[in-house]
Amino acid sequence: MTDPKIAILMGSASDMDIMQEAGQILDQFGVAYEMKVLSAHRTPEETSEYVRAAEDRGIQAFIAAAGFAAHLAGAVAAQCVLPVIGVPLDASSLKGLDSLLSTVQMPKGIPVACVTIGRAGAINAALFAVQILSRSQPELVEKLKEHREQMRQQILSSQP
Repeated sequence: MTDPKIAILMGSASDMDIMQEAGQILDQFGVAYEMKVLSAHRTPEETSEYVRAAEDRGIQAFIAAAGFAAHLAGAVAAQCVLPVIGVPLDASSLKGLDSLLSTVQMPKGIPVACVTIGRAGAINAALFAVQILSRSQPELVEKLKEHREQMRQQILSSQP
């Protein structure tokens, strides 16, 4: 496989089940990625070192998933100028609303794209990452169009 283009980060190993969905989408599109557990709060130095070295290793975008305070995406965005897509996760009694607000409420000047909570968010984050890469990899544009057509056909074939 080629060098990873997308870095999928999650704040806890318990997030792996959901974030594997993002990996499956990237696999489907033939996009190389790496997946790591790093915490904005519990491993701040390691997170910073990883993020700062990522661009030199060919990473072109991050997908960062976290629950509760969900500062991972913001912590990543603060350390680099690469696109960061935040995936809020349902990890508390607030059912992910806390994570959504923590991810989307970034201060002016440090943008983080934010997708929906949970599995759908992991899938959408991967698709968004493919869209970002497609600007410099035209073959991905065709794969995205094919993916949309497959979804269209699934809906049309499920009519009563």
